[in-house]
Amino acid sequence: MATSSALVMGAVAYDPKVVTIWDGFQKYFGARGLAFDYVLFSNYEKQVEAHVLGQIHVAWNSPLAWLEAERVANRLGRRAEAICMRDTDIDLTSVAVVRSESMIRSTGDLKGKTVAVGASDSPQAKLIPLNFLAECGLTPERDFRVLVFDKLVGKHGDHIGGERDAVRALLRGEADAACVLDRNHPAFVREGTIPSGATRILAQTPVFDHCNFTILDDAPGQQIAQFRDLLLSMSYADAEVRPLFDLEGLKRWVPGRTQGYAQLSAALNRFGTIDAFVDNLAPRCK
Repeated sequence: MATSSALVMGAVAYDPKVVTIWDGFQKYFGARGLAFDYVLFSNYEKQVEAHVLGQIHVAWNSPLAWLEAERVANRLGRRAEAICMRDTDIDLTSVAVVRSESMIRSTGDLKGKTVAVGASDSPQAKLIPLNFLAECGLTPERDFRVLVFDKLVGKHGDHIGGERDAVRALLRGEADAACVLDRNHPAFVREGTIPSGATRILAQTPVFDHCNFTILDDAPGQQIAQFRDLLLSMSYADAEVRPLFDLEGLKRWVPGRTQGYAQLSAALNRFGTIDAFVDNLAPRCK
């Protein structure tokens, strides 16, 4: 376990704003009696490895990193727990969008077509929607071609750059559909990536959850309890907190839950996405 007297959190540096966010939280926690520090990683796999090896106490994990940590922990006879998440991490969906003039009217019409997706490790822009299409009876790369935009692999699609590239490919006619997070579809219209009225939603997945703060069973209980209590007590009405919340994309922290990862777990089982990672890491952490 990390030896620092401070509670040490890991986060992935998917954007320069990450430093501003966690510097702000470090100041906030310190002023309220919690010694807090953070370590930035270039990718989630390194963060999960550091967590299991005891180099950090808590990890701000993507949904894929949560399942990586949980599966490695289970392999070792240990326990992972999701203690907190954002209000905006709950009940999300992904959508498959097509050009407005497209003759594609149902998922079945995608047979023989090309579907553009985000990064290969993006839960919302590849793994979950492709699993959804498979459950609709369309096997990727057998019934339709998958056009992958592998931008910043290791960051699990947090940067959403691959999603933008996917919709651009759709608009250029290089793909017949594109998969994106539901909230990113209107956001891409607002920013001008998608011209107003140029696309429509073809299909939508069931709801799923996104990021969470993950701990393992050797985390320092008192510090973790204080950390969680401070998170849950934060208010968007607080002028100190609001800019940090805006950067991190939330209005309040909520208790962690794990039932919202079932779709992603099914996708990992179907595609074997993290099998090699778990198989390689678990024996080295015994």
